[in-house]
Formats: sequence, structure tokens, C-alpha cells
Amino acid sequence: MKRTTAAQPEVATLFIAASELDSNLYYATKFVAPDPFIYMEVKGERLLVMSDLEMDRAKSQASVDRVLSYSELEKKAKSNGTKEPSTVDIVHVILREAKIRQLLVPANFPFIHATRLQELGYSMKPKRDPFYERRVVKTAEEVRCIEAAQRATEEAVAAAHATLKLATIRGEELWLDGEVLTSERIKKLINVKLMERDCVAQHTIVAGGEQACDPHHEGTGPLPANRSIIFDVFPRSANSRYFADMSRTVIRGTASPELKRLYQTVKDAQEEAITKVKDGADGMKIHQGICDRFEKAGYKTGLVDGRMQGYFHGTGHGVGLDIHEAPRISRTGSLLQEGHVVTVEPGLYYPGLGAVRIEDMVLVTSDGCRNLTDFPKTFELG
Repeated sequence: MKRTTAAQPEVATLFIAASELDSNLYYATKFVAPDPFIYMEVKGERLLVMSDLEMDRAKSQASVDRVLSYSELEKKAKSNGTKEPSTVDIVHVILREAKIRQLLVPANFPFIHATRLQELGYSMKPKRDPFYERRVVKTAEEVRCIEAAQRATEEAVAAAHATLKLATIRGEELWLDGEVLTSERIKKLINVKLMERDCVAQHTIVAGGEQACDPHHEGTGPLPANRSIIFDVFPRSANSRYFADMSRTVIRGTASPELKRLYQTVKDAQEEAITKVKDGADGMKIHQGICDRFEKAGYKTGLVDGRMQGYFHGTGHGVGLDIHEAPRISRTGSLLQEGHVVTVEPGLYYPGLGAVRIEDMVLVTSDGCRNLTDFPKTFELG
């Protein structure tokens, strides 16, 4: 007797989120909205459900098959006996007509909506990022968008470095235009330059001296002379919504021999790691290679007086519609694939001595990588 297998039940994809904050939703729709809306993939059709306020804009801008009216679906829900339809009731109208009871949702799907859908009898399967696997491999157009944001980043950092060069050294501080030069002033200069290039920066890092020894310290107050200053700039294009990411470490004044050696060690490790990036490379092995190199050079990692020092973060991450996305070059690692855009950003951090981090973005190719960063690695600005 011929054995027959039961047909697999159809599954719909569902998002209820604001695409301004949810990159997966923006990727699926190419529509930016500050308020949550419904996006569904039902039987091969991609649907948006929009309020009357956003209907016309969604129809002209969204890359979906159909835009449905929330108010019209609300009327249907009321005619079916729902007195005050919620967002989930609107979803229920669509799914009931399509005769679908199973849903695929992102891992960050709102709990309040999930519980209501389960009450209505739907089974739900959450999916971790990357929700859309194809997001990880960048198209030529996506790479162009990332490079455009990177050029703006480089212009802004170049202007900041030029300003540092103009500063004079008074004791342990930098002065410019008759006042102490601060992290805040340089960050503002960078962020304004980026705005002029239609890029928006948040949490720009300009941290010197002891502050630089905390990798995510954004920097405050007077910038130090004769000590390393880390710049980490990662803006998003206001037009394409793609990020760029670059770090440089500089010093205004004279570096000690120990600080020069620290800088050269990081620079050499970073440039060697870039040569290992290619299709099929293991991000965990690239990261471990840097760790081994630092250890061999005498730069230990560990807790000293309650504070971590040495090398205690990952080597790189994917860049795209999110500043941190798959894949990873780290102790957990990922296999790199042609079309990935990743950072390579080792660093060493020692309170009392200083810190160095150097970061480029690269595009993984079949036999290596193409560096998307075109900015010098100059330590001493004079």
C-alpha cells in the first residue's frame, strides 16, 4: 500500500512593530514608521495593515504586495461581533479568512499580543535573528550604501583630527581658542559634520586617557595631552538607513615608548586579522589568533584591582541595518561567507598606560576581503 503523508499546515509570518526601531521589519517592507503597524506574509503575499494616517504613504513607499486599511478591517471585526477590536483582532480577521492557525514571529514579538493570539487558538513559533537570513549577505546596493555612510564617517573624523592638531598643549590638557578642548566639543563637531552628510550618529566615542580604558565610555571633559584618545564613530545614513563603523586611536603630543609599542601591537594584529578574513574562515579562530598574539607580546588579559584589562571584547561584528548584527568574529564565532560586511577591531586597555582600538569594515570575498575603510592609521598627530 502506498503511504501518504499529511500536508504540512500553512504558516504565516507576523510582525507587529515600528519599523523605525525594528530592522527586520524595515528590511521586509522598506517603509519607515515611528508607530507599530502590522506586517504579514500570508500564502506568498506580503501585506501591510496601516492606519488611515499612513495609507497613502505606505502605498507609495512600501515594497509589499498590498496595503490594507486598518479601519476597514476594524469594521469587519465589529461585524463579526468584536465590540472594540484590538490590533490582534485585526490580525485574526486576516488569518481566519486565509484559514491559517500557525504563526512565525520574531523573537522580540510583543508578549501582550502573543498571549492574546494564543487565547484565540493560534500556535506560535519564535525565530531568532537573523530573522531573514538573506540580510546577512549584502547585495551590491547594500554595500554601496554602507560605503557611502563610511565616506561620511571618514570626513567627520578627519575634521576632528584636524581640530586636534590645532590644539596647544598646556600641562596635561589640550587647549583651543582660549579654552580647554573637551570630548563634548569634538563629538559635537563629528556629529554635525555627519548631519551635513545626511547621517545620524548616536553614542559617538571620543574618550582619552583613563576613560579610553573603558571600551564603551563615550568620553567627557577635557581631552588629555600625550595620552591616547579613542575615536569610535558609527553613524546611520538617514537616507538608506545603513550603518558605518570606524575606530581610530590618536595622540596629541608625544607618546611614551610603552604606548607606542601598545599601538603598534594592536595595529599589527588588526592588519594580520584582516588578511585572514575570507569566505569560509572561522571567526572564532581569527579572534583566538589575536588573543594568542597579544599574550605572546606580553599583554595579559584579566581582572586587576576589580577592573578588566587587556583584550576583553570580540574582534568584529556584522554591520548593516543594525550596527551590531550577524556574523561575529569572537570567542563564539561564526563562519564567514562571501557578501558579509564585518568589522575587525581588536583593542588593548590598561589603566595607567592607556588604550588602543583600531577598526576597519571589510567586505568578505571568495578569496579574501575588500577593505571598505579608506582612512589612515596615524597615531601621533604631532
